[in-house]
Amino acid sequence: MTPTTPAAPLTTPPPAAAPLVTPSQTVGPFYGYALPFTGGGDIAPPGHPDALTLHGRVLDGAGAGIPDAIVEAWQPAPDGSRTGAPGSLRRDPVTGAVIGRDTVAFTGFGRVATDADGHFTLRTLPPGGVPYLSLVVFARGLLHHLHTRAYLHDAAGLDEDALLERLPAPRRATLVTAPDGPRTHRFDIRLQGGEHEETVFLDFG
Repeated sequence: MTPTTPAAPLTTPPPAAAPLVTPSQTVGPFYGYALPFTGGGDIAPPGHPDALTLHGRVLDGAGAGIPDAIVEAWQPAPDGSRTGAPGSLRRDPVTGAVIGRDTVAFTGFGRVATDADGHFTLRTLPPGGVPYLSLVVFARGLLHHLHTRAYLHDAAGLDEDALLERLPAPRRATLVTAPDGPRTHRFDIRLQGGEHEETVFLDFG
């Protein structure tokens, strides 16, 4: 006779725990800490006599600085070329991390993070063929990055620029830098309107 094993008693599973409520938030979180690189704002070679500084703050609608935004700059070289310089970034041979530029080539590209007050600084050369630097802004709460231009206040051709000609004076002013010392340009980027005009952003879609 083969012994049988008693069947396990039937049990009722415990009630499922109530689902947790997902916390409310805007777009995010924004993980921008991996984007900046050493020397990202030093587009001009060190000691270049024609170097200029572009600096400012990225501001929200209340006029407060955004501390973790990323600002990219794209521009042609002073001769108008846009070839860039592949391989001009130096990397750590062990980790592969970017440790700086080669300090010789001009790439026309820079990327910097804003500081605790939303401030950023770029050091570059005057763009050739156009009176502006193209800027791209990444920040928390943005579905997509934003494109704008920083027109240099002392550049030739501002009065003939097709975009500036189409804008009313208050909107135009948001795209033109303010003088802030020798070869220094101030350019604040306002992501929303408030007491001041929102910066003009461009749609390339």
